[in-house]
Amino acid sequence: MEGFPRITLDPEVMGGKPCIRGLRVTVSTVVGLLAGGKSHDDILRAYPYLESDDILEALAYAAWRAEESELSLAIS
Repeated sequence: MEGFPRITLDPEVMGGKPCIRGLRVTVSTVVGLLAGGKSHDDILRAYPYLESDDILEALAYAAWRAEESELSLAIS
């Protein structure tokens, strides 16, 4: 996936949910921990195989996925 090299999508890992570097840690897990008040350091302690850049890219990916797009509808 262009622009998010640390985010992987594999049907064999976590049911195809976006994960960090093919690990069994989903983007939604990381974002949920941050939303719940955990700090970057808290997450890195809980998941020592993650890197700070993984957390930042998970946030960037989540923001990209949440973007809205407008479609023009034809009214007849």
